[in-house]
Amino acid sequence: MKNGKSAAKTADVQPGDEDLLLRIDGSQPLSLEAAAAVNAVCDTAEDRGGRGKVIVQVSGAPTGNWAGDLTVSQVSKWERALRRLERLPASTLAVADGDCGGIALDALLATDYRIATGTVRLTVPVGDGATWPGMALYRLAQHGSGAAAIRRAVLFGTPIGVADALALHLVDELADDLDSALANASLRAGAVPGTELAIRRQLMLDAATTSFEEALGVHLAACDRALRRASVGAAS
Repeated sequence: MKNGKSAAKTADVQPGDEDLLLRIDGSQPLSLEAAAAVNAVCDTAEDRGGRGKVIVQVSGAPTGNWAGDLTVSQVSKWERALRRLERLPASTLAVADGDCGGIALDALLATDYRIATGTVRLTVPVGDGATWPGMALYRLAQHGSGAAAIRRAVLFGTPIGVADALALHLVDELADDLDSALANASLRAGAVPGTELAIRRQLMLDAATTSFEEALGVHLAACDRALRRASVGAAS
């Protein structure tokens, strides 16, 4: 798929830096290049074994016939790249500004902690008379399919304003000073090593669809791992 502008890109990482930066432009169509950029960040984060964080900057929403040249194969590659981002052994922090739709909304909803400016509107793109049925709809419904703002967004493409986004926990924090908010969030996120964070994230995600009896063994295994780590730390 050819675009005049890259929909996603990674920032240069300076020697000694541990955080990774990914920029997603939602005004650009979903593309193989966007999936490749997400996968490149995931490759580096996984190679680092949980050190550092992934910072995802999102903004922009698509207009016009943005899905006209897409194929199901391209959509599948994009969704699989987002699933990698969602499961990384590293904390993922998003910074959102202005309208966020299309691939920007997709990436935002796949992160652990989301900071937004007061101008944010979350938009499910509409094309050919219907909203786009990608996995953003699934993630929005997980937050509350009964919420009126989410229902209107999923069915009609009505933007979710920043007040509703905060109330529905689609974003975690509103901030005028994004740099300070990101620095504070990074300190909190740094309290748990990336690999351990990934385990707890998965336990939380599985809780909605797993019975107590099925979940118990996995939780006990995680507890055993935590106790072994504590024992090693006390002995050193």
